[in-house]
Amino acid sequence: MTLMSTEKITYQEKNIDALTNSVENDIKFSGRVDINHLLARARKVKERENKINLIFLGMIAGLIIVVGIILSF
Repeated sequence: MTLMSTEKITYQEKNIDALTNSVENDIKFSGRVDINHLLARARKVKERENKINLIFLGMIAGLIIVVGIILSF
C-alpha cells in the first residue's frame, strides 16, 4: 500500500486549479447574448423532453396492452 505525501497532493491540487483557471480565462464574454443561441438551446431541451414523454407514453400503452391481453384469457 502506497501513501501519497501531502506535497504531492497539494501539487496536484495546484495543477488542477491552474487548469480550470486557464480554461475559464480562455472563454471571452462580450456581455451580449445571442438570441439565436438561446432559442437553439431551448429547442434542444424541448426536443429532449418530447422524446422522454413519448417513451413514457409508449411504455404506458405497452403496459395497458399487456394487461389487457392477460385479462382477456
